[in-house]
Amino acid sequence: MKAYEEIVDFIASGPSSDSILTFQASEKTREYVRLLIKKEKEESLNDEEKSELEHYLQLEHIMRLAKAKARMHLSHG
Repeated sequence: MKAYEEIVDFIASGPSSDSILTFQASEKTREYVRLLIKKEKEESLNDEEKSELEHYLQLEHIMRLAKAKARMHLSHG
C-alpha cells in the first residue's frame, strides 16, 4: 500500500468535520514518509518513491486546508 492511500481512504469515507480535525496518518505511514524524506536528502529516490512522496505531500497539504475549513465550519455552528 502506498503511503498516500491511507489519506485517500480517509477522504473517501466521507468524514465529519470532527474526524477531519483529529485525523493523523498512522505511525507506520508517518515513519515510512520520514524514511523517504531522509533517503531523498541523503541519497536519491527512485521514480516510484519520488512519485509516492510527492503524492503524499500534496494530500497532506490538502488535509491541512481541509482542517482549516473544518475549524471554520465548526466555529460557525
